Amino acid sequence: MWGQLPSCRLRTAPVGQTSRVRSPNRARFRLAVASGGTALFGTVVVGVWLLRRRRRSVRSTRPWVPTSRRARTAQLARLGSRVGKTQVSGRARQVFASAARREELDRSVELRTAQQVAETLGSMKGVMMKLGQMASYVDDGLSETYRAAMAQLQADAPPMAPELAAGVVEEELGGSPEALFAEWDPVPIAAASIGQVHRAITRDGEPVAVKVQYPGVAEAMAADLDNTDLIARSLRLLFPSLEPSALVTELRARFTEELDYRIEAANQKLFADYYAGHPFIHIPAIRDDLSGSRVLTMELAVGSRLEVAEKWPKEERDLAGEAIFRFVFRSLYRMHAFNGDPHPGNYLFRPGGHVTFLDFGLVKRFQPSEIHIFEEMLRTLVLEPDHEQFRRIMEDVGLLARGAPLDTEDVVKFYSRFYELVSTDRTTPLTPQFASRVARQLFAVSDPVVKYCNVPSMFVVVQRINLGLYAVLAQLGSEANWRRVAEELWPIVDAPPSTRLGEAEAEWARNRRAGG
Repeated sequence: MWGQLPSCRLRTAPVGQTSRVRSPNRARFRLAVASGGTALFGTVVVGVWLLRRRRRSVRSTRPWVPTSRRARTAQLARLGSRVGKTQVSGRARQVFASAARREELDRSVELRTAQQVAETLGSMKGVMMKLGQMASYVDDGLSETYRAAMAQLQADAPPMAPELAAGVVEEELGGSPEALFAEWDPVPIAAASIGQVHRAITRDGEPVAVKVQYPGVAEAMAADLDNTDLIARSLRLLFPSLEPSALVTELRARFTEELDYRIEAANQKLFADYYAGHPFIHIPAIRDDLSGSRVLTMELAVGSRLEVAEKWPKEERDLAGEAIFRFVFRSLYRMHAFNGDPHPGNYLFRPGGHVTFLDFGLVKRFQPSEIHIFEEMLRTLVLEPDHEQFRRIMEDVGLLARGAPLDTEDVVKFYSRFYELVSTDRTTPLTPQFASRVARQLFAVSDPVVKYCNVPSMFVVVQRINLGLYAVLAQLGSEANWRRVAEELWPIVDAPPSTRLGEAEAEWARNRRAGG
């Protein structure tokens, strides 16, 4: 976690480096490697098979080393070769084996294949790493042991060497960590896809978290995103009617913004200012004097990670889930901003529904006209059902090909699954099965509606609600009347509070409007 500093004396501890992935779907993986080695295509395809196959635990100990575009391409090619050799060898050994021995060999091949993929994902960082993180929490098929270890990709991926981190700090802030801070922990407390986090104490005595970007990760991300033609062709394999130019442009813009920590600082201040004084939502304050384009220093947050909170009593888990739900939808519909990286490593939990939100590198801001479209979709599908009008809206915004030879009720059935949680006025437990079903809907290539679907730029980031938010709530096992909570947050309804947290939030909102 990003907190729990028990005293002003920093204590160092080894960073966990265990990560796990499932064995691949061989056809999709070969296709990724054969397509010129571009990392984003590998990400898309690997993400699909990661969502659909069984996983086994593996251990990755390779540290982060900056790599060129050619090196990243070679990493994928070598991975494909290793996977192929492992599986061919396993099949050869099965020829004269007994049934029990064949099952043992299957498990061995699966484990070795998973080890190979996990090591590559963990060491490549950037876009590849992000899909590895996502794969750890979007599917209900994860075993408990796999979920516990793969969660290391969310916060404890292989870190960079201490001297590399110190070098970035010195280049950005003009002094070594030891000169700038009263105390500096060279062992990171979190290491993920873009950078890693160190604990420190400032010269004025404030405990802080210092996020340091990996040197060379900008070039790695550029390598993943540069070949737009190949990316477009790759995405069309999943979505045949996709018009990829807007989507690729949006992805490039959002990922590029993540690389500039000054943008992230501005995003985090936006949320911190809006939620100032909130009774259960907390955003850490930024230290501008100790931040730059590749170093971001903020208040050290205190709380428990998701893997701890998911073992809390049901009442506490329900409160935590409701707090996250309120943060996401209030931010979207009231702030007109969406924090597009809702994975488990970005939350710290305290009892009573108190949640600290971390990592504001991937934020999408919306115009009022775009929020109006979201509201009209809600109105015509959920609040005042008008299926023909809903279809017209979908066509007008480019989510559905105009004049597609589809029955309107089939279109409604397809999109209704994304609104299922708020479609009825009843208490509903959010289960892993529900979260997985919603996520798989995005990749339901066999559904005839998918053939005519598109993803306009304004919808790219908010799809993380379906892939990330619901998976986190399912991991908590949260239960609520999500419809009533949502109606408090939808401006077109603006319902009165329906829960204890809702009452506390309503009082905060009144004081905020009154300037109190």
